[in-house]
Amino acid sequence: MSKFTISHEEGETKGRYVLVHNGAEADLTYSILSPQTRIADHTGVPDALRGTGAGLALVERLVADARAGGWKIVPLCPFANAQRRRHPDWADAFNV
Repeated sequence: MSKFTISHEEGETKGRYVLVHNGAEADLTYSILSPQTRIADHTGVPDALRGTGAGLALVERLVADARAGGWKIVPLCPFANAQRRRHPDWADAFNV
């Protein structure tokens, strides 16, 4: 799926995917609306990782986890929403 290693942190109301590559960190944060729904809040990619596919890798991981966990993504984050539109095969993972 990705050339990057992505870690995942989740608390009771929020979660985060973190990608570290060559000392730079990108992340995608989300809020837990319910057991069936996560709201993708923000994708942050520093200049050092722009153009590497780091942001796409984070959204791919979110989609994979949504499918595996049986929950849907509400793409509040503009980047996540743009990736959703570019990948119609991901429609099953989103609630729009």
